[in-house]
Amino acid sequence: MMTNLLNKVTELQQEYSKLEKQLSDPEIITHLDRYKKISARYKEISAILRCAEELQGNIEALKENKEAMKHEDEEELVLLIEEENANLESNVENLTHKLKTMLIPKDENDEKIAIMEIRAGTGGEEAALFAFDLYRMYTHFIENKGWKIDIMNSNPTGMGGLKEISFEVQGKNAYGTLKFESGVHRVQRVPETESSGRIHTSAASVVVLPEAEKIDFDIDENDLKIDVYHSSGPGGQSVNTTDSAVRITHMPTNTVVTCQDEKSQLKNKTKAMKVLRSRLLDLEIQKQQQSIARQRRSMVGTGDRSAKIRTYNYPQSRITDHRINYTSHNLESFMDGNIDELIDALHIAMQEEMLCNE
Repeated sequence: MMTNLLNKVTELQQEYSKLEKQLSDPEIITHLDRYKKISARYKEISAILRCAEELQGNIEALKENKEAMKHEDEEELVLLIEEENANLESNVENLTHKLKTMLIPKDENDEKIAIMEIRAGTGGEEAALFAFDLYRMYTHFIENKGWKIDIMNSNPTGMGGLKEISFEVQGKNAYGTLKFESGVHRVQRVPETESSGRIHTSAASVVVLPEAEKIDFDIDENDLKIDVYHSSGPGGQSVNTTDSAVRITHMPTNTVVTCQDEKSQLKNKTKAMKVLRSRLLDLEIQKQQQSIARQRRSMVGTGDRSAKIRTYNYPQSRITDHRINYTSHNLESFMDGNIDELIDALHIAMQEEMLCNE
């Protein structure tokens, strides 16, 4: 294992030297975006090499001490060396884990803006009400982080639920933070529409997409079918007398995106194209993840949007995430957006899995 780590460090040292030369290249300096990208990678590798250097120093000191002990007869000095060795061994263990963590490949999409889509599933009106509750939960979480939300499209019901809603989340590492929320969320509770007090089970699906830029995914205009129509509100009533709502169909993948929240047809089309581009990029990401999953089944990030990932049990005030066997009995606070603990637990679980597969 140590040999593999050192081999990776050697490769990074070679990359570090190349980046150092590029950062002094006048031609690259004039291209700000490229310069920022190279500079960020340079800083990332610098931190890894510093950790590797510290680790190597501790390993060499430990070897020297063990060699010295072979020739040392004075008991007091032997005890001092043993004490120092215990500290060095602890340092080696901690630094090895730190280095392995730093060497885990980064998802280049993590820093992107996130596009979230929530849809009511099985359960009729109760599912729509639960979809709204999920939207409210994420809204509070996002606001607590100081991030911004921009609603792309929404389809409310007359009782205050949501058939579906899609929105953009702007914030540092937004996609990376929220990406493990994708999947089927199940709720168990007594619906407001239930008079007999029976507990019902319903569901809503959540999809989190990285925002795709034009350079990420090129779309052929000939592959698109674009329809315009009157936007509508709860119950199907028209809320706009002009054809401002936009429906875009990507015919090769049969991916359909609608947007009607803006009064301007152009703005709706722009938002719809943003969602479409992100969905198509996500399809490519899922293909990659499924290919990896055939080699090893990932505990968290399988890319399977149909998997039941979490249960919200209101009678027991319980939240259970089925992927990592996480359970908490603080549902009210959780639904108020205090989901940081579970978000962190999911990321730690993925990190530990990736470390085990290194």
